[in-house]
Formats: sequence, structure tokens, C-alpha cells
Amino acid sequence: MKSPFDLSIEEMKSYGYKIVDLIVAHYSEVENKKPVSKASREEMDTIFLQEAPENGMPADEVLDFVMDNVMPNSNISTHPKAFSFVPGPSNFISTMADSLATGFNIFSGGWIVSPSAAELEIVTMNWLLKMFNFPVTKGGGIFTSGGSMANLTALVTARRIKCGSDFSKAVIYLSDQAHSSNIKAIRVIGFKEEQVRIIPTDLEFRFSINKLKNEIAKDKLEGKLPFCIIATAGTTNTGTVDPLDAIADICEKENLWFHIDGAYGGAAILSKKGSRTLRGIERADSLTVDPHKWFFQPYEIGCLLVKDASWLSNTFSEKPEYLRDIEGNESEINFYDYGIQLTRRFRALKFYMSIKTYGLKTFKKAISYNIDLAEETEDFLRKSKNWEIVSPATLAIINFRYNPLGLNLSEKELDTLNQQISAKVVASKEALLVTTVLQNQIVIRMCLINPKTTINHIKETLEQCNSFGKEILKEWKK
Repeated sequence: MKSPFDLSIEEMKSYGYKIVDLIVAHYSEVENKKPVSKASREEMDTIFLQEAPENGMPADEVLDFVMDNVMPNSNISTHPKAFSFVPGPSNFISTMADSLATGFNIFSGGWIVSPSAAELEIVTMNWLLKMFNFPVTKGGGIFTSGGSMANLTALVTARRIKCGSDFSKAVIYLSDQAHSSNIKAIRVIGFKEEQVRIIPTDLEFRFSINKLKNEIAKDKLEGKLPFCIIATAGTTNTGTVDPLDAIADICEKENLWFHIDGAYGGAAILSKKGSRTLRGIERADSLTVDPHKWFFQPYEIGCLLVKDASWLSNTFSEKPEYLRDIEGNESEINFYDYGIQLTRRFRALKFYMSIKTYGLKTFKKAISYNIDLAEETEDFLRKSKNWEIVSPATLAIINFRYNPLGLNLSEKELDTLNQQISAKVVASKEALLVTTVLQNQIVIRMCLINPKTTINHIKETLEQCNSFGKEILKEWKK
């Protein structure tokens, strides 16, 4: 029986080839486009807001409308001048792999539905376990939608293993530089505000060990139950890595769960410099890694690794009657038993195909290049009379501000100046360059994890910043 959604083979080929051509053109021409798109809700409503049509229209017309209106009104996270937040450089092989996974509509929840999908998740998870020196035979993990879901999965697991069903006295510790997804996860899983300790960081934006120890001791004296510390391997603000070995020592001594949020910086383990910076990461009980960041995968794919795979299955496994025929044996992993989702897309395929196609050597080279590029940027900034380094290059992130020698502006004026420089750069659409706040200062932040970004892209943007800075100061003198 023919479905009302069926197209002819020729129609499908024509439509599919057109989309592939558009994607290839985007990849090849991305540098010639502007990375920034700005539009108001009113403007977007004017273009898109309408009732669902009762009758359809030609597929090519819909595609043309999308290419004319949707794509141009989206920032380009793969652009070499997309310096803000955490860019998504992606790669073409993974993009096509995602198309395959979606086109074949493979369910990646249970073994019996797709043994190959489950097997590829096991294989790629083993690759990651080995990268981070986690036990391959006992350890395990799961691909998630992103780092936020990986952190949530980790904390649910930690609560179950360490606290059981009663977590009323439990206390969790994280730094003031920890990613906001951790706070969101803590709230989602039912912890009260008074059960959370946000520990101030030191002048290098690292977890203060002394303050952490003091808080733990105080909570124990008050009869509370310290149960988990969240450290960060590559903070979003500065790329800073917490003192992982020192925190691991505390966790071992106090019998606490050690979770490391390496969503941003974890992939740096593949570079020599990054591996040194991440020393101690192998001591975590659970580790979040985000392949759609520095493993160059398209959105969305996050990952949670754990030292003992049974921790996940003991936390999330449910046995409803309608799944009784697909349990299989213990070696045939049903990944819906390892996390929150029952229905899961085939995320492992893009990671598998890109690693197989390019080889780890290519990923190592790209990550090392990014780290070196940030350090080269720092050297360039330090040689200038116009720029002040606020947080040095760390895992391809650097923070600085426009503060020319002899300018003698107040801190408030410097904050305003740098905020306005950033706003003008973004308004020009030539680069995506926004600010953050460090030590109560508004600073400009660059995240340089795109292998297509060169020092010339950076110098061009800094020159633009210099011009805007002079322009703003000239206006102020009027």
C-alpha cells in the first residue's frame, strides 16, 4: 500500500541531491559568509508566523523558503570568526553520518531493535574510556543529547549510589565557575538550595581547596551528609581546570562521589599540553565529555563515562511488561537502561564514522593547533599597548580587555568601553565576540576551538576592536 508521504525514487533523489549540494556549498563557502545574524521576534513573526496549512505546496518551494529565511537568520557556529560561547566546528563526515542515522531512522535504545547501533555505542564508549584511562572492562557510559543531560545523568547516579532513597541531609559541592547546567541538574533532581555549597575560586579561577575542606568539615559537624564534589575540567569562562588530584584525594578520604564536568575541556586529553593540564581526570567516578564541542561533532552529542557501568544500570533500569521480550543477555547492552531516554537517536554513528575516517591523529593535531593558537593570541595581545590579559590562554580560551596605556579610565568606564566594543563588533556581523565577567570586570572572551580559525582571523577582529575602541573614546570626548 502506498503511503500518502511517499515520493517517487526520482523525486527523492532530486530533493536529496539538492540538500547535499546546499550542505557542501555551506561547508566550502562558510568563511565568505557573516557569522552573526540578528533579528527581533517581531521580524521573525513577520516571516514565519502563520497557521498550519491544510494543503501542501511543492517540496522545492518549501526548501527554497527555508534557505532564504531560516539559515540566514541563524548564527554560524562553524565560522572561523565565531569566537563566543563554545563554537561548534563540526565536520562533514559526521554531518553525513547524522543524515544516514536519521534517514534510516535507527532506534538506538535496545539491543534487539538494533544490535549494530548498540555495538557501535559500546565500541566508541570503549574508545573514550581508554582515552581517559577509565577501566574498559568494568567501566561504561552513554551518549546523551549534550553536556547538560550528561551532568544530570551523573548526578542522579551519584545520588542513588551514595544516598539511596533518602537524600534529605545530603550536601553537594561545586565552584563558582562550574557550568550552570550543574545547578540546573541539582535543582531538577530535588535538592534544596541549602544543600548546595558553591565554593569561591582562587585568583586563577580554580576550586579553592582550603575553602572546600572547611565547608565539608563544617557540614559534617552539623550532622549533614557530604556526598558529591563537582569539579570542572575546562570552565566555560576561562578554560581553567580545577586541581583534580587534590579534589580526588578529598573524595577518597571523605568517601564522596567525584564528578568531573569535562564537557568543554575533556577532549584536550588528546593533546600533550592538554593531557598535562588534565592530570587526575582518570580518578573521577563519573566524567562528562561533550563531543559536539571539541571532538568536532555536529549537535547534538554529549557523553557520560563512569568507572562502573553497573552504577548506571542500577540507577536507571526499569522492567515494564512491554519490554520483557527484548532484555537479551548481560553482554547485550540496552542503553535505555543506562540513562533517562527510552527512545534514543543513533548518536554513536557520527562519532564512529568520523574517528574511523580521519583517525585519532587528525583530532590530536586539530586540538593541539587550537591550544597553540590561543597561546599565540596571548603573545600578540601582550605585545600590544592597547590590550590587557585578564585570564591567560588556557585550553584554547583567553580573556582580555581594551585598556590602552595611559588611558586612566575608571573600572566602570573600562567595563562600559569593552561592552560597547563587543556590541559594535557583533552589530557589524563580521565576528561573534561577546563579553563575560571575571573578578567583577567586564572582559572580552575568545574560545578558539575551530581548526579553520587562523591568527589572521584573530588579528583582523582585534584590529576592528581597536578601531571601535578609538571611535567610542572619541565620542566620549565630545
